Amino acid sequence: MKRFAIGAFAIFFSTAASAQNEDVLSRIDGRYDQTADIARKLWEWAEVGYQETKSSGLLKDTLRDAGFNIKAGVADIPTAFIAEYGNDGPIIAVLAEFDALPGINQDAAPTRSPIDGKGAAHACGHNLFGAGSVAAALAIKEWLEESGAPGTIRLYGTPAEEGGSGKVYMVREGLFDDVDFALHWHADDENSAAARTTLANRSAKFRFKGVSAHAAGAPDKARSALDGVEAFNMMVNMMREHVPMESRIHYVITSGGNAPNVVPDFAEVFYYVRHPSPAGVEEIWARVEDAARGAALGTGTKAEWEVIHGNNPLLVNETLAKMMDKKLRQVGGFEYTKEEIKFAKKLRESFDNPRLDIDSASEIQPYERSLGFGSTDVGDVSYATPTVGLRAAGYVPGTSGHSWQSSAAAGMSIGFKGAHLASKTLALAAIELFSNEELRIEARKEFDDARGEDYEYYSLLGDRDPPLDYRK
Repeated sequence: MKRFAIGAFAIFFSTAASAQNEDVLSRIDGRYDQTADIARKLWEWAEVGYQETKSSGLLKDTLRDAGFNIKAGVADIPTAFIAEYGNDGPIIAVLAEFDALPGINQDAAPTRSPIDGKGAAHACGHNLFGAGSVAAALAIKEWLEESGAPGTIRLYGTPAEEGGSGKVYMVREGLFDDVDFALHWHADDENSAAARTTLANRSAKFRFKGVSAHAAGAPDKARSALDGVEAFNMMVNMMREHVPMESRIHYVITSGGNAPNVVPDFAEVFYYVRHPSPAGVEEIWARVEDAARGAALGTGTKAEWEVIHGNNPLLVNETLAKMMDKKLRQVGGFEYTKEEIKFAKKLRESFDNPRLDIDSASEIQPYERSLGFGSTDVGDVSYATPTVGLRAAGYVPGTSGHSWQSSAAAGMSIGFKGAHLASKTLALAAIELFSNEELRIEARKEFDDARGEDYEYYSLLGDRDPPLDYRK
């Protein structure tokens, strides 16, 4: 009788939980138009890092109207915020990004179609990230209200992921110290909750100063700052042969002079260095700095540099990742409409041998552990609290991030469906964490073991203040 009673209770509890989950998913379905509207507005505004005033404001207003308490301007960042609902119990954070990428521009069209006068675009899908995370937070809040379960849901509005490391300043400020778990997601060309880590990275603007003069009339009087930049770049490019193969180094010259007949007295180059470990970044970085010093010495110029951002690699938690994979499979993928199929086929004409079929948006990719070659400030969050995420097919299968094709999909229904799928999965994952103490204990143990007993947080951007003007 005792075992039967326990079994009956388990069946009853499982049935009740299943019904609650279906109700949560139904509510998110009913909020699809709101999610799509928010995603589209953020896409149209396309505000770059630390300048996302309207985007941040829309997310805050939406959450405030739903009963969340808002803390704005946290970590000395005007567009960063925390929205909170609940009390007692576990504290679960949902991350929301909303910054766009500069230097790329595209309409929501399947052929190359820049929008006149627009200097940025959501080519990394952060408009979808922000909208989908807000939808999830709203659903989790309603579940807490109706279930009476103890717990707190927080949405972290995290600006300037693209090269500004907004989350790092929030971690450094201690804003995640009391968080039990953090959830995130990202737009991609596939649906996956695989345990994929990232590269650590650091960036800086290297500025060379020389002496200007007439390039023909008095070249001996001049010392070209651009020569300094070009000598620096040549040395770093030769160094590529002699760094670990998993490393990545890339740069853009952001200032090189204005007229060929005027020797430039100022030039600037913006560098990124990536490696799977923070120590690897530090080792390569020291060599890059030496190259800058050597270039300045050899060209008779002066060099200085300003670290702009730095991210730790993502600390994978497989206990949470496998749970997220189950929730993603429970939600499932999504089907394209006839119009979306037409859009996708036309857009895919710009690809060379895409690895995924169009109908893969309806599928969930196999679970596996892997190394991703991108970088994200979510990595620093993952060292502050156990963190897990997923990727949802908000892009046409075969699309690369940071491309006009990704921006095109992020501004229309394919992207909105990806955000909708992510919001459902995040909501179910949060409910599981609130409800399953055994899961929380196991995930926390894996996190503690992975960090080690003597772990101390180290920021790759040092003690600098947020670079609020780095996109100006």
